[in-house]
Amino acid sequence: MPVPVPAVVELAIGWRVSAGGPGDVGALGELATPTGMALVRTLAAECVDLPTMTVEAVGVGAGGRDRVGRANVVRVIVGSARAAGPTRNARPQETAGPAEEAGPQEAAGPHADRGPRAEAALLLEANVDDLDPRLWPGVLAGLMAAGAADAWLVPILMKKGRPAHTLSVLCAPELAERLRGYIFASTSTLGVRESARVKTPLDRRFVPVRVPGGRVAVKVGSRGGVILQVTPEFEDVAAVSRQSGRPERVVLQEAQVAAAEAGLVAGAAVPGAQEQAGTAAPGTHEQARTAAPGTREQAGAAVADAHEQATPGHVASS
Repeated sequence: MPVPVPAVVELAIGWRVSAGGPGDVGALGELATPTGMALVRTLAAECVDLPTMTVEAVGVGAGGRDRVGRANVVRVIVGSARAAGPTRNARPQETAGPAEEAGPQEAAGPHADRGPRAEAALLLEANVDDLDPRLWPGVLAGLMAAGAADAWLVPILMKKGRPAHTLSVLCAPELAERLRGYIFASTSTLGVRESARVKTPLDRRFVPVRVPGGRVAVKVGSRGGVILQVTPEFEDVAAVSRQSGRPERVVLQEAQVAAAEAGLVAGAAVPGAQEQAGTAAPGTHEQARTAAPGTREQAGAAVADAHEQATPGHVASS
C-alpha cells in the first residue's frame, strides 16, 4: 500500500502538505494516519501558518514509535488572534501621556474611548500583469464591500519588463478565506500570498454637520479621549455638491469649517456630549454610510437631529 495511504490523501485534498523528509519517503513509514487527518480536518477550519496570537494554552503529546532525527510528538497551541499584541518587529508605542492613563473610562463599557488597541490582521497580496486596468476600481470596491479593512494597488515591474500591479488586501483573519476567493474570482492571478500583521486603529466615529444644501458626516479619529484626525466623508461632500450645484471644493471647505465650529479639531478633547450621542445607538453612523442613497439620507438626518439635541450649539448651521 502506498504511503501516505489513500484515505490520508483523500482527507488532505485542498490543504497544503509536504513530504516527511528527504530520500525515500515510504521508508519512513506512516507519518499521518487516517484517524489523525480526520481529527485535524474536523477540528480545523483551514490550513494556514501559525497566525499572530496571544497564546493561552499549549498541549504536547508523544507517540510510541521513535525514529532517529525525528521527534514523534504533536503540539497544539491555543490562542486568541483578536487579542494579539505587537510583535517584535512592530513599531514601539509612544509613551502614554496623562490623557492616556487608565482611569474610570476603562470600565465604561465597549464604547469607552480607551486608546489604541492592537488587532491581529492578515495581508493578502497578489501580483497581476494581465488584467484589464478598467476592472481594478470594481475589484477594489468589491473587496471593501466583502469586509476588507483596506485594499490598494501598487505599480510594479515584473520579469521580462512587464508592467503590473501588486494587489494588497488587509483584513481580519476570519475573513481571509472569503476575500481570497474573491481575489481568485475577480482577477487573473494564479496565487495569493499572505502574511500576519498587527493593526493598531484609532477610536473612530462619524459626526454629521450641517452645510448649505445638506449634511456631511465627519470621521473623527481619537486616542485617549483626544481628537487626532478630522476628515469629512468625501462621498457625502460629492452628494451635496450634486444636489446643490456647487463645486466639491467649496462643499469640502464648508464641512471643514462646520466641523471646527462644532469643536471637532485636532488636539481638542472629544466632547462628552458627542461621546454620549456616539454610544447611544452603536452602528447608526455606519448604517447611514452604507444604506441606499434615500435611506442613508434619512438615517443621516435622524442622526444629525439626535446629535444636535445632545450637543446644542456644537453643530454649525448655514
